[in-house]
Amino acid sequence: MLHSLLLKSFITAAEENGHWTIQSSVFPENTASLRLHEGAGFRVIGRRERIALMSYGPADGTWRDTILIERRTSLNGTP
Repeated sequence: MLHSLLLKSFITAAEENGHWTIQSSVFPENTASLRLHEGAGFRVIGRRERIALMSYGPADGTWRDTILIERRTSLNGTP
């Protein structure tokens, strides 16, 4: 619940400051984050292959894919 409140606050602040699009990247296995963003109006717009080089943990030295997500508002930037 806290995460969704934080995300909604971020979206509101972005819209109030004239931003009409928000983008983010999420690791594919982070399905909880993808669902959270989807519930807040984000959509998947692509997959970036081998974009994140891990520098720690068990995946150290491994190139990772990320899922690119985006949310656009109807409040700003559109006629």
